[in-house]
Amino acid sequence: MRPHVICHMMSPLDGRLAVADWSGSPQGGFDERVAEYERVHDSLEGDAWLAGRVTMEEFATGEPHPPASFDKPARPHHFAGCEAEGYAIAVDPHGKLHWTAPDIEGDHVVVALGPDVPDAHLAELAADGVSYVVATGSSLDLAGMLDTLGRDLGIKRLLLEGGGGMNGAFLRAGLVDEISLVVFPAIDGRSGGRTIFEGGDEGLADAVSLTLSSCEVRRGGGVHLRYAVAGR
Repeated sequence: MRPHVICHMMSPLDGRLAVADWSGSPQGGFDERVAEYERVHDSLEGDAWLAGRVTMEEFATGEPHPPASFDKPARPHHFAGCEAEGYAIAVDPHGKLHWTAPDIEGDHVVVALGPDVPDAHLAELAADGVSYVVATGSSLDLAGMLDTLGRDLGIKRLLLEGGGGMNGAFLRAGLVDEISLVVFPAIDGRSGGRTIFEGGDEGLADAVSLTLSSCEVRRGGGVHLRYAVAGR
């Protein structure tokens, strides 16, 4: 059974993604906003959090370093941290991320990969103590990945904190159960900036239906909104 998925994000009034480019406020700036977002993150009590390749580049700072020789690595998955208290799931379809540690602030790293990732990259991950799940079909299967994470790692509650494209893909696939959004008193205002939800030319209007479940004023002038998500 797949985990319960909560898409947890922070946003200015115009929905832009790059926090450092938001306008300031007497109620708090960048550091205060991030700290409050993290406090809300902790209150949601997820077993794991997930982000896409672009977001995870902040944490995966290594260079390619496959072993000089290796046995054929396991497919479709290899788990090095089945007893971890928390998991950081990195969706990296083409195997472009390289790790210097098997965890992010104590959360064990699990990489979700597309079917064409080479054995050398899998061997690199395994040698680094990083877990991975490889898609078995012709492309990355988000639903299948979630089923594997729930079944084999016991993840019951996952926080989706991707970029807009990743969040949009999960919404389009009907895999988001809730949206948790902390809106701060700020505006970005740039043309063409990234947004917290992106659904390509088709958009997402026909993919989801939202119902407000709670609203709470937070520090720094933030408002924490929670929505139940239903497919359409």
